[in-house]
Amino acid sequence: MNIKSIIQTLLCSLLFSTSSWAEHMLLDDFSETSTIRWDYFSDQVMGGVSVGNFQIITKDTESYAQLLGDVSTENNGGFIQFRTNLKDLNKENIEGIYIRVRGNNQKYFVHLRTRGTLLPWQYYQAEFLAMDEWQLVKLPLESFVASSGWLKKNIASTSIKTLGMVAFGRDHIADLSVSEIGFY
Repeated sequence: MNIKSIIQTLLCSLLFSTSSWAEHMLLDDFSETSTIRWDYFSDQVMGGVSVGNFQIITKDTESYAQLLGDVSTENNGGFIQFRTNLKDLNKENIEGIYIRVRGNNQKYFVHLRTRGTLLPWQYYQAEFLAMDEWQLVKLPLESFVASSGWLKKNIASTSIKTLGMVAFGRDHIADLSVSEIGFY
């Protein structure tokens, strides 16, 4: 990770984690009443060797999703993730995604797939740092970068099909917890 992307990520996290916003739409708080289905995937679907798991944990009055694993770039791999389908959700006027996260002081990603991401390896991604204390991070749709030059530069909110929380791109131990995720 270069110094410019570290500074941008920290500035975005600081700027947006302390600001408030008037309207937001909760996607999931991982409570027992949640109806959102999340699926776990790893690079093993394409021959990679990363291992991990996804679970929903409830401790006392707090619930959260946890992604744990060993991400390996061996054999052209390099990811573990949990993902949900959003195609039946009204996404009109969405400006971005917010997440309440904590982790092991590592870089993680939100991946979005749209109607235009036809191939399995196509997505839009935005990175964030998951510190060891809970923090609220806002990721504007404009901050998502296309994985390929074949994709449109900007995301139309109504075209979003899936959302994934991803440990990606380098050899590392993943430990990411998400207690809330939604749109603003």
